[in-house]
Amino acid sequence: MSHKKQTLGEFIIENQSSFKYSSGELSSLINSIRLAAKVVNHEVNKAGLVDIIGAAGDTNIQGEDQQKLDVYANEKFIQTLTNRNIVCGIASEEEDDFIAINSQDENHQNKYVVLIDPLDGSSNIDVNVSVGTIFSIYRRVTPVGSPVTIEDFLQKGSQQVAAGYVVYGTSTMLVYTTGAGVNGFTLNPAIGSFYLSHPNMQYPEDGHIYSVNEGNYIHFPQGVKNYIKYCQKEEGDRPYTSRYIGSLVSDFHRNMIKGGIYLYPKCSLNSNGKLRLLYECNPMAFLAEQANGKASDGFTRIMDIKPTELHERVPFICGSKNMVEKCEEFMRDAQ
Repeated sequence: MSHKKQTLGEFIIENQSSFKYSSGELSSLINSIRLAAKVVNHEVNKAGLVDIIGAAGDTNIQGEDQQKLDVYANEKFIQTLTNRNIVCGIASEEEDDFIAINSQDENHQNKYVVLIDPLDGSSNIDVNVSVGTIFSIYRRVTPVGSPVTIEDFLQKGSQQVAAGYVVYGTSTMLVYTTGAGVNGFTLNPAIGSFYLSHPNMQYPEDGHIYSVNEGNYIHFPQGVKNYIKYCQKEEGDRPYTSRYIGSLVSDFHRNMIKGGIYLYPKCSLNSNGKLRLLYECNPMAFLAEQANGKASDGFTRIMDIKPTELHERVPFICGSKNMVEKCEEFMRDAQ
């Protein structure tokens, strides 16, 4: 007898008890992210039509200006999260500053802040390569009843209560964790529901894929150069395969399923690396650790870094545990 697939909504309700805070609030939060993801997915899938019916900057039939997709995604996520009256603040990679949100009763009763990269990899949209959304959820640290402050957003990754991503690919998937493992849900576009398709996702401890923009090789720190040479050496189960999409969500997703390492090190062009700690590295690090992987800046666990600003950048190395540890070894030796 075929087993009926569990929907994301059913899964959230069934697993509420594994969440240590008020389960109803988190359920509403994940639900609002699910809703916004479906709306953005619809637009992303129409993106190819833009070339035929007009690009961003053109005016549509209602006299509204066509928007770039990353701007559209940003607005949709902010709008959906605000309307649900469940978060007290949002920080987005697309916005200079955080957005404070009043509860409906104006008493600032909401307890969660969301940090979001609404459309990661957006430079890949016009060539039909997968893009994604990354989100990170914390409980506020300032007192309930007062407006949120920057302090609520500048928390270590280890304080996250949930994190995840949506990958808008050949199929659209929502993958998330609340600290009790990682589960992946695939959208059935015919009926608009996400179904549990990848329960308890785990990184293989070892992998054979390395993902890095080798065009920047000349600018990398010596330890990273040495590790890349190690990956390319013919020895044992090497050389490894090189796979780099340039959409963090897609590269991470593939490596989690197949086993691999993703590197975006600092380089002489970006002295702190390019990826943002709060919108990209922390949520991905939380997912990686929950899936038996590892994430570091080469020396320090990503989730132990205390952020000092909203758009802080850090070097990022993430993936199968043994591969990340081997890379860290090369970086320590090159110090």
